[in-house]
Amino acid sequence: MSVFFRSAITAIGDYRADLGETPVWCQRTQSLLWVDIVNLKLLRYWPSQQKTETRELPALTSAVLLTESLNRFLLVSQDGLHLYDYALSKSEKLCDYAGAQGTRPNEAAIAPDGSLWFGTMDLKEQQTIGAWYRYERADEKPVLMMDNVGITNTLAWHEGKVWFADSMKKRFYSANARCINPLKISCFSSGDKTPDGSAVSQDGTLITACWGGKCLLRQKINQGELLTLDTLPVPVTQPSCCTFGGPDMTELFITSARKGLTSAGEWDGALLHVQTSVVGTPQNLFRLNAI
Repeated sequence: MSVFFRSAITAIGDYRADLGETPVWCQRTQSLLWVDIVNLKLLRYWPSQQKTETRELPALTSAVLLTESLNRFLLVSQDGLHLYDYALSKSEKLCDYAGAQGTRPNEAAIAPDGSLWFGTMDLKEQQTIGAWYRYERADEKPVLMMDNVGITNTLAWHEGKVWFADSMKKRFYSANARCINPLKISCFSSGDKTPDGSAVSQDGTLITACWGGKCLLRQKINQGELLTLDTLPVPVTQPSCCTFGGPDMTELFITSARKGLTSAGEWDGALLHVQTSVVGTPQNLFRLNAI
């Protein structure tokens, strides 16, 4: 067991996702939400009851995110952005977005200022036709920040910057925390690892799920630099994203995928859980009312 992991990794429940993604910890309800993109599923795990709830989604959805309103979530879907009332299982469309033909939404997160950031990617995972967008409640539609992206992944804010990745190019980037200016970004290699979704701790440790790598990549954000520390093995082939949670924000939840595997293992597609030695940063809330 590593110094970073303080317990054995375990699988939560029996559900196995084809493409589990975007885990989000809700501190107010002490529950975890994530999606199975391929199967149009919204999942919610309640640790106190050791129970997982599953909801059907009407369209391909890459993320379910927290808002200022308890149990009203923001859905980033292929047919637009929606507010989802969890109690009523009903959604309200906020807007469409004009992504390039042949793309779908992928990575998404709420920024410290309460805006939504999300990326798109080529459905066939071949062309660099993806893009990064920013959306505030008062906007008519999402604002394009950066195009010519391969596979958008990783959104984490630390030291007044946003950190993001392009899985196709195996690169991390940093930019201004309020808006990505393609002419003013810093680039960092991920070596032979394919970065997917990430989480960041309060001390600036960036934890990234490495697609196809059976591991998490651990790096340190320090004064604008990204320093690789080590890799941590996980018992799934395709870890897809991770987030901190639990009462004291020291637990790490890791989503994974079975998509594309010719021989999936017992835990491939599972939601994984492990105790860590660091404290994670809490999720930001989407601002429903414009200032």
